[in-house]
Amino acid sequence: MEIERLVEAFKSGQTYDEYRAMLDELLADGKTTGPDQSESMINYASLNNKRMDRGDKTVKVDDSTREVLGSISGENWLVLTEGWCGDASQILPTLSKLENASDNIEMRLILRDENPDIMDAFLTNGTRSIPKIIRLNEDFTEVLGSWGPRPAAMQALVDEWKKTPEVPKSEMYTKVHGAYAKDRGKQTIAEIVNFLEQTHIQTV
Repeated sequence: MEIERLVEAFKSGQTYDEYRAMLDELLADGKTTGPDQSESMINYASLNNKRMDRGDKTVKVDDSTREVLGSISGENWLVLTEGWCGDASQILPTLSKLENASDNIEMRLILRDENPDIMDAFLTNGTRSIPKIIRLNEDFTEVLGSWGPRPAAMQALVDEWKKTPEVPKSEMYTKVHGAYAKDRGKQTIAEIVNFLEQTHIQTV
């Protein structure tokens, strides 16, 4: 993936607030993002909007995290997402809180299905899993890494379900989103702080 393509996508991407406003407008028209405009996908998107509302209110960034955010070199986060994606609805409010807590992070959101070339360059085990954060350095000359689609604790629940295919997928989703609700972004913040510290230590 050429860095220029990522920079182009970042510059044309949406802020978190712009993304939320777009989703509100789509839902008001009975729509969601992406080519699948089925009733089930629109229902997912509506539920996800409520999850993001909750995340905006409940996710907190503590002082130790703010200290790390203040110590790093600048980063630009390009995030692949979609309105119907449940994991994205749980992760994006946390990313927004981290961005707002730091002068060193700028984030832009792009839609997965409108950017298949970028998505295919950052697959997770061969799948187009989202959300996916692509970390660019301050002057847009290097990809520092990527993260997603979910923290390890929630991924473990998904992996456990894959070993028991007789269990309905809806039951797995209930467990995962219940874990997100109880966690309030802590696992996501911990993993992101970890890779920020690793990058900072390696570059100082």
